[in-house]
Amino acid sequence: MVTTIKKGTPKEEIRKWVNEVVSKSPKSDIMKYAGKLQTDIDPLEYQRELGDEWE
Repeated sequence: MVTTIKKGTPKEEIRKWVNEVVSKSPKSDIMKYAGKLQTDIDPLEYQRELGDEWE
């Protein structure tokens, strides 16, 4: 969606347009993934390996 805002458009009208676009966008709940990344890599060992690359 493209909205052209012309000079002199009231701020209230611009806010209304922005709110319409935001309300139509799909919402995703990313908090359900917080702290739940499953991996077989030991974070401390990985960090040490990365640190060794610079020496």
